[in-house]
Amino acid sequence: QVQLEESGGGLVQAGGSLRLSCIAAGGTFSGLVMGWSRQAPGKEREFVAAVSRAGDSTLYGDSVKGRVTISRDNTKNMVYLQMNSLKPEDTATYYCAVSVLGSLSKRLFEYAYWGQGTQVTVSS
Repeated sequence: QVQLEESGGGLVQAGGSLRLSCIAAGGTFSGLVMGWSRQAPGKEREFVAAVSRAGDSTLYGDSVKGRVTISRDNTKNMVYLQMNSLKPEDTATYYCAVSVLGSLSKRLFEYAYWGQGTQVTVSS
């Protein structure tokens, strides 16, 4: 089965940037639509971004649109989330996942094989 491992989280000041990475093992990576979600303490998990198989189409959640960029490198089995202009509200654990239906979607129940997550903390 597909296994995912996130990395790149950390502590950053408001207005700063982070680049999250996710490496996938198992399956055919180039055939997978990939997504990122996040969950803050006391809140529901929230869709962040998704990227198509070839990386030529993307989808973003309203709360991060314009501040984040999702991309992938199929030669390395990796997907990335570049986050800029970070806000304290972006503090959360960020998770990488595979789209079950193979399409760009904001519906989290359409994703599976979630990684363990990487923590992002934005201070004010």
